[in-house]
Amino acid sequence: MPEYRSVSYSATKAGIGFGSALAITISWSLHKSVLWAIIQGFFSWFYVAYYLITR
Repeated sequence: MPEYRSVSYSATKAGIGFGSALAITISWSLHKSVLWAIIQGFFSWFYVAYYLITR
């Protein structure tokens, strides 16, 4: 298995994707709330798309 597939698999296996990390970062910068960051991280790309459309 090539190395890039191994890295990709490891990141996916960790349970947090780029969309979730981005949603959590955006949420934290706006609301400064751990609860909102968790909720919006769960919705990940949907929240990121919503943020981009409304801003």
